[in-house]
Amino acid sequence: MLGNAELKTEIHNYWNKNSCGELYALTAGPQLDLTKQADERFALEPYIFEFAKFSDGTKKDVLEIGVGMGADHMLWAHSGPRSLCGIDLTMRALVFTSERFVAKGLRSCLSRADAENLPYGDQAFDIIYSWGVLHHSPNTPRCIAEVARVLRQGGVARVMIYHKWSLVGLMLWLRYGLLCGQPMRRLEDIYFHHLESPGTKAYTLKAAQRMFKAAGFSQVTVRVQLSHGDLIQGNVGVRHRGATLSLAKALWPRWLLRRVATRIGLYLLIEAVK
Repeated sequence: MLGNAELKTEIHNYWNKNSCGELYALTAGPQLDLTKQADERFALEPYIFEFAKFSDGTKKDVLEIGVGMGADHMLWAHSGPRSLCGIDLTMRALVFTSERFVAKGLRSCLSRADAENLPYGDQAFDIIYSWGVLHHSPNTPRCIAEVARVLRQGGVARVMIYHKWSLVGLMLWLRYGLLCGQPMRRLEDIYFHHLESPGTKAYTLKAAQRMFKAAGFSQVTVRVQLSHGDLIQGNVGVRHRGATLSLAKALWPRWLLRRVATRIGLYLLIEAVK
């Protein structure tokens, strides 16, 4: 079992090799197309807009944890915040975000930092946003506690973390549990080793609520969202290529799943008020 520091290094190396969504920016030439990446991202995940409520950032102090390639961060900048900060574990992500901001004439205080140890004083922000990041940390509860620490009283955190009981989890169990002759293999272990970066975790609704309540949030709302991973859309499954995945993409009953499987999506959308 890797220690916290070793695991964090592996996580950093994984995301510093390819930022999340980088495949959607690929072009025929050597340059990446950041506009194309943003368009693809929001086409696959249109529910980001309703959840993030970017317009709430007007005249507020806003922090995004895990800026990735900067598509969401750019929308926070367009909202006209009083101040905007963004952190990421990797310089690769910060370079992409910086390039996007320079091209658009936008400003943000970008820093390479660790979500378990946020480099800000207490009660520094009105809004904290993080999409699909904190479940990758070796110590997610500490990250949530840090979010609460730097958030002002009455401020809001909007955070997406992974849901344990999901279609993605079922598919991974079939591939790395049942078909490997390990039907009793725990989902936690499968997520840890086979869902994105090493150590990735997923939570039940109740566990997510408890984690945010324990951090000091007074109101916690959690809902499940079907992801493009559950629907096998876009470039999902790049770590698990094969004939089975290709067949599943062709035959997957997306229209039916959108109607009957809304409670077993990969995303937990959490809005927490301090």
